[in-house]
This record gives sequence, C-alpha cells and structure tokens, in this order.
Amino acid sequence: MPRPIPELVTHATELFSPLGSIRSKAMFGGWGFYCDDLFFALIADETLYLKADTESAERSLSAGGEPFRYARKDGRMETMNYWTVPEEAMETPNGMRPWAQLALAAAVRARKPAKKAKPEACQ
Repeated sequence: MPRPIPELVTHATELFSPLGSIRSKAMFGGWGFYCDDLFFALIADETLYLKADTESAERSLSAGGEPFRYARKDGRMETMNYWTVPEEAMETPNGMRPWAQLALAAAVRARKPAKKAKPEACQ
C-alpha cells in the first residue's frame, strides 16, 4: 500500500509548481523533490530543505537558514548542503520562487557531466 502523502509535501509541491514539472518521492523516511528530473529539495522531520552550494549557502545563512543535519549509524552528525528557507517563503509560490531557483541552480552546478564513451579498440 502506498504511503500517504503528508500535508507539507502537498504544500511544497504547490509552492514549487510554477518552476516546472514537480515530482515528489518518498525516500529514507522523508521526501525528495524533483523539477524536470533534477533533485533540488527534501523534507525531513517535517522541515523543508533546499539544495545549496558555496554560491548559495551564504544567502541561506544570511536569511536565518539552517543546514540539514542527520545522525549517522555511528552517532556522528552529518551535514548536507540543503538549507531551510525563511518562513515567508513557505507562504506563496512567489515567495518561494527565488529560493527554489537558487536550489535548482545549485543542483545544475552539482550535476556530474556524463561519462564519455570509451572508443572501441582498433582491430
């Protein structure tokens, strides 16, 4: 039986909808979000986090954002490059748009280039 979709997932999907084709997927006890098949956001412990990198994390920090942290099996805390957004961003799609666009840009920059095919051996 499929897992029911939490209200926060539905709300976040509505906030992201002007950006393109949004898809959510249950994963690791939380939810992941894709825009046109690009992973850019997650929900963990009832909190929305958006992808960031060195170019965008400072802006999130300046706005009072906090990074996504989780406890590893060995008890150590791990920090990932996903950050919370200001509360106002959670109110409307227009409020979310600049933050989501930063997350999508960070996801594009993080995308690994496709591996080149190895040339066939000469015979």
